Amino acid sequence: MARAPDGESLSPDRARAPNWRRSLALACGIALAALGVRFAIVVDQRAHLTSPPPTPMLYDRRGSFIAQIGAPRIDRDGFGLNQSKTMRRDRFECLERDAGGKPASTFPHPASCGKAGARLLDYGYWPLKNPPERIVRATLALEDRRFHAHPGVDPIAVAGAAWRRLRSGGRAGASTLAMQIARMQHPQPRSLKAKIEEAVTAVVLTWRYGREALLSHYLRLAPYGNGSHGIAHAARFYFDKPAEDLSFAEIALLSGLPQSPTRLNPLRPSGLFQAKRRGARALAELARQKVIDGAELSLAQNQLRALSAQPPPRRPEALHLVLRYENRMRLRPLRDGDDPRIKTSIDLDAQRRLTALARRSLNVWRGAGAGQVAALVVERGSGAVVAALGSSDYADKRAGAVDFTRAPRSPGSALKPFIYALALDRGVARPGGVLADLPEGASGVSNADGHFLGPMLPRQALANSRNVPAINLLRGVGLDEALRFLRKLGLAEVSAPADSFGVAMALGALPTTLERMVRAYGALADDGMLSELVWLHDGARPPSVRVMSADAARLVTSFLSDPMARLPSFPRYGPLEYPFPTAVKTGTSQGYRDAVTLAFTRDYIVGVWLGRPDAGTMTRLTGSNSAARLARAILVDLHKARPGDLEDLSFPPPQGRVPVELCLFGAMRASSAKGCGQTLTEWLRPDEIPVEEAEAPIPARQRAWAIAEGYRVTSEEGASVETARDNIRLSIVSPENDIRVWRNPDAPAGLSRISLKALVEPKTPQVVWYVDGAPFALADPDAPLNWPLQKGAHQFQLRLPLRPGASKIVRITVE
Repeated sequence: MARAPDGESLSPDRARAPNWRRSLALACGIALAALGVRFAIVVDQRAHLTSPPPTPMLYDRRGSFIAQIGAPRIDRDGFGLNQSKTMRRDRFECLERDAGGKPASTFPHPASCGKAGARLLDYGYWPLKNPPERIVRATLALEDRRFHAHPGVDPIAVAGAAWRRLRSGGRAGASTLAMQIARMQHPQPRSLKAKIEEAVTAVVLTWRYGREALLSHYLRLAPYGNGSHGIAHAARFYFDKPAEDLSFAEIALLSGLPQSPTRLNPLRPSGLFQAKRRGARALAELARQKVIDGAELSLAQNQLRALSAQPPPRRPEALHLVLRYENRMRLRPLRDGDDPRIKTSIDLDAQRRLTALARRSLNVWRGAGAGQVAALVVERGSGAVVAALGSSDYADKRAGAVDFTRAPRSPGSALKPFIYALALDRGVARPGGVLADLPEGASGVSNADGHFLGPMLPRQALANSRNVPAINLLRGVGLDEALRFLRKLGLAEVSAPADSFGVAMALGALPTTLERMVRAYGALADDGMLSELVWLHDGARPPSVRVMSADAARLVTSFLSDPMARLPSFPRYGPLEYPFPTAVKTGTSQGYRDAVTLAFTRDYIVGVWLGRPDAGTMTRLTGSNSAARLARAILVDLHKARPGDLEDLSFPPPQGRVPVELCLFGAMRASSAKGCGQTLTEWLRPDEIPVEEAEAPIPARQRAWAIAEGYRVTSEEGASVETARDNIRLSIVSPENDIRVWRNPDAPAGLSRISLKALVEPKTPQVVWYVDGAPFALADPDAPLNWPLQKGAHQFQLRLPLRPGASKIVRITVE
């Protein structure tokens, strides 16, 4: 038994008491040590300089602001900048809206927008490695005067803040730049614990990185209002200039914003007033510290009083573009060494004009059931996207948020040129050969106009967009081969076998996007070389890949740019004919659900889509009577030319070929074809030119069709088609022969015209008016038609389409 010092023995309970106290003290010590270790670990983890990646500002090719792309706002529940969940870039599907509920800007927002108009994104975080001295002095004058004297926590400021709190009970700030960095990187609710963590973290940050690094990092993270972070971004956002070019007045205004970005918001009158007051104190402090002299102070004060901040312009017409670039930035975020000012390939002037043309056209077509329109303009040679319109209006309730340049739709006949190119490369078709546009019998394939044109040259068959020749060429090259070729062009991503599409693959059964078609037509325009579209200005163009021969590409281009070859399906001087050389192809999906036009010149490639978002039917809106009109308006606007101004933009002819005039029926030279009423010029190799006296036999089906349609066959074998039936008489009623017409030089050009009238017995559906030996228009004989007066001597003649019948020539003179 234990004994006391005086000899008395201790009870067991009294002996255990000291052991209990020692255990408690030990436990408390261990707990405190554990808390200290945990605190140290937390501080060590937080004492690192972290920042989200820089966010970009988008500009067009001429340097005009388009939009800025933000990052999700820093969480306020304890997750800091270094947490992956706050650095994640999500797709932005919500827009800042004005009081009327319409999109007010191009700044995209996350789908979880919260209340309307709330900004949930942060912008900027642009590094500023060598901050200008004037920015450093102004920032320290307002935020941390003893920055170079304390270890990260300012004891004098802390004591002063405590004294003011005891005296007045109000809140007084004593945070240094290092403490603010700790709080910005790891925001948490205000508490004594949070303040202690910030203070200790600030000391460790100062010891670990040094003052200069902390100052640069503060100028990168500090909030300047309206979601802007970092003074480099704020300088661009408010004044559209680099931070190095800021005046003392602008620096003073910006340097005070981090104290209360919302209250001092310079985009609001009350905020601007408060920001100027704080800026005036900054200027006074700079003068006291002798950073600026009296003259500079007076100038800066005057400038500050007159200063106003302007937000970047808003581009609601470019919202689809912003989302497209946001996707690109999400896949490849900016790094600290990258320029955050992204110069895109877009031309905002062209974008605005394209938008206006598309909206005006869509308003005309809405009565016929059209719901949306999309268009894409690409610069030839560079492959740079000049303008892109995903829909008429992003805010349109009729699927305006859908980017229809990237939505798979039926292309109609727009893929036929690639079938022809493949057939030419595989030897299935020859430019001087004959294709049959004849009824297919059991297959039920017909043409959009319900007619068949009989034997045709490939040039005419493609230019007239005939279905039967196209599917016969498709059969000739093989369905599997054709689908592989279309996949190589990037037009098809489907995994379904070719048999699932059948011959309808050439008629629109294979869905694709407008963007893919524009890219594929670029291969036709660039001699068979396929390249990716370029979305950044002066960006390196990806390597091109040959997908077809240059010979096939140039031949198909010549087919599509020949207005004579389009007769009789598409009349002269209609929406498919331009004042400068243009290759154009239209497409109409089954049931008038989609209208498509692709057109290209030596300078541009244009694609236009028109349709209903729900894939419903429109009222007889086709590629040629709707989308082609918009495509023409776009190209004419881009070239800004009057008729005849751009003859030098003609397409280069196929190399190794010479122009030969061929009769439309059979591969015969016009000089040897007896009774050949109409001809086309074709580019042939020397070994493809028909022998002068030779005549190719016409197959039995074509011979039977020719006889049924009123053509006379020269022999039992059907060696050539000579003349039409003699019972169709053509004559010109107006103008009269050998008259003189005086044109009023003061009258507008559109009003100086003469009426063209025809007499056809018996009546036929269509006649072709020729003026000065060239087709002028394909028209109903009874339909009103006018010809614009042109000074000089002119000849007029009527002819039957695809028949040799013709009227007498009428001659007039315009004075």
